[in-house]
Amino acid sequence: MSVINIQEKFNLFQDLWSPKKVGQLNGQQVLLAKLKGEFVFHKHDNEDELFLVIKGTLDIELRDKTVTLNQGEFYIVPKGVEHKPIAKEEVHVVLFEPLNIKHTGDVIADITVETYESI
Repeated sequence: MSVINIQEKFNLFQDLWSPKKVGQLNGQQVLLAKLKGEFVFHKHDNEDELFLVIKGTLDIELRDKTVTLNQGEFYIVPKGVEHKPIAKEEVHVVLFEPLNIKHTGDVIADITVETYESI
């Protein structure tokens, strides 16, 4: 394992809503993603999902409220909770998720990623 510079890794890609794997530990993966616009409402029946905002402001719409995350803040969406990330401007996030998690959870959409690219 070597030191990972998060900003250098973000500089390697431009595509949106397509997480890139930068590490894994104890059955979890560390992903980087650039987000802009709206994702789809989805849930992960068996996995919690952590969103850590590195740059920008991210809204996570839940069925009963919206959680707003600013740079340096994180939120854990509990398993089974429907959520939809929304980024009005480009947002950079770090995601911590189990290795077997599906990108769009229980929903298949045009933006679903089957396998995360390692960078």
